[in-house]
Amino acid sequence: MGGWTKRCFDVAFAGLACLLLSPLLGIVAVLVRLNNGGVVFHRGTRVGINGTPFRIFKYRTMVIEAESGGGSSTPDDDPRITWIGRVLRKYKIDELPQLLNVLRGEMSLVGPRPQVAWAVALYSDAERELLAVRPGMTDYASILFRDEGALLKGADDADRAYLARIAPEKMRLGLEYLRHRTLWTDVKILLATLGAIAGIDARRCLDFARGRS
Repeated sequence: MGGWTKRCFDVAFAGLACLLLSPLLGIVAVLVRLNNGGVVFHRGTRVGINGTPFRIFKYRTMVIEAESGGGSSTPDDDPRITWIGRVLRKYKIDELPQLLNVLRGEMSLVGPRPQVAWAVALYSDAERELLAVRPGMTDYASILFRDEGALLKGADDADRAYLARIAPEKMRLGLEYLRHRTLWTDVKILLATLGAIAGIDARRCLDFARGRS
C-alpha cells in the first residue's frame, strides 16, 4: 500500500471521526476533570516511526502522578485506575484522543502499537522493522489482546508479565501486518476492532481481519 494512499485515508477518517465524536469527546473530558481534578490528557512518551519519540494523547485513566506508583503495564486490578478510567479502558474510549496523533502525522489508524522506550530497547533486529512504519491506534494484536488488563491481573510485576505473556505474540502479529498490509487490510482491522470492543470473540475478529473467516 502506498504511503500517500494510507496517509490520505488516515487524515480523512480521523478528521471525520473527530467531527462526529466531538460531543462524546467533550463529555468524557469533563468527566475526567471532575473525577479527581488534574489534567484531562495523559501525554506519555512513545517511540514512533524511525525510532522518533513522540507524546501520545490518551484520556487520563489513573490518579495524578500515577507514574511514580508503578510500571507502565497496567492490569485491571491496578489501584491507580480511577472509576471513570475503568469505564474508559473497558470500551477503549481512552484511546480516542489518539485521533489527534493521527492528524499530526505521528500515528496511523492501523499499525503496530507504539511502545515505551524500555520495551523498544528489548526489540530483536527483526522486531526493529516495526519502527519502519507509523505506529497505529489498532492492529492485529489490539484485537487479540482486547482484554490485556485482564491477562495481567494478579501479576506481582505487570511489566515482566507483559513481556512473558503478551509481547512475543504482539511482535509476531506486528511483523505479519507489515508483510501483508493493504488499505483493505486496514479497513478489516478497523471493523474487527469495533467488533471486539462490542464483545464479539476476539479470535473470530482476528480471523476476519486476517482474511481467515
